[in-house]
Amino acid sequence: MGGLTSLATPVWLLGVLVVLGLVAAYVYTERKRRKRTLKFANMSVLDSVAPPGRNRWRHVPIALMCIGLVLLMVALSGPQAMRKVPRSRATVVLVIDTSLSMQATDVEPDRLTAAKEAAKKFVTELPQGMNLGIVSYAGTAQLLVSPTPDRSLATNAIEHLELAQRTATGEGIYAGIQSIKNIRDVLGGKDNAPPARIILESDGKQTVPTSLDDPRGGFTAARKAKEEGIPISTISFGTETGTVDISGQNIPVPVDDASLRQIAELSGGKFFAASSLNDLNEAYGELRDEIGWEMQKGDNSRVWVLWGTLLIVVGAGAAIGLNRRLP
Repeated sequence: MGGLTSLATPVWLLGVLVVLGLVAAYVYTERKRRKRTLKFANMSVLDSVAPPGRNRWRHVPIALMCIGLVLLMVALSGPQAMRKVPRSRATVVLVIDTSLSMQATDVEPDRLTAAKEAAKKFVTELPQGMNLGIVSYAGTAQLLVSPTPDRSLATNAIEHLELAQRTATGEGIYAGIQSIKNIRDVLGGKDNAPPARIILESDGKQTVPTSLDDPRGGFTAARKAKEEGIPISTISFGTETGTVDISGQNIPVPVDDASLRQIAELSGGKFFAASSLNDLNEAYGELRDEIGWEMQKGDNSRVWVLWGTLLIVVGAGAAIGLNRRLP
């Protein structure tokens, strides 16, 4: 019943012995009653008043009530079960690529519009107690919203994201790290602060600096995030066939899965590939479940009380209906 894992006060299970005692007393009483009945009763009259078919059912009420009592004893013993509960203390920074490649229409209606829609859905469905920050980056990074429980600020920032030239992936990551470090300082330092995570959603290859291993490059930033205990989950969004029109030229902007996968691995996070809005929503959904919820052991007595009480009530009703003196 409800994934029982342990009991907080198992001593209450000794009450089951009391129930077994009641069953034994009932059986003993019934046997003595039957002996007296057979000794003194007129059998032909007895068969007409209490037909054999009814005798088989008259024990059902006590059986139901005894089972109900056993369930209530289990409830009193404090059954514990693992359950999914919202995580109230955690920090998430959403880092979104707003480079010009995000205007590609290989994802309908275009990459940026789809990214906004998925990001807003993620924000609204994240547990309310968590701190959420928003960073956008193209050639430079901007902290649009410092980590806060106020979801309206994040939703508004996402809605007003605008495209810009170049892609500085490392700068976006560094901005996310710094925003988390700032809130950690407020909450008592790295050791006392709640867990933190960066979610990096991007579609293309880093263009500045040219090397991902540059001091301000994506790989170096990922290593720094690992140092700080901040895993980065990356979402590669788009297809290999994406193109954008820049000054009349059709420029290919294929997704760069390899570098985003490496950033996730270097930091201790997870990598997701999304080639449609549905894929992107699924990636965000998995991250939301992983980041926003946790399994905790808690009291699970309610279901035992419910079923125990129900069986006792049904048993009492059956006793009234089945065990009348006259049919």
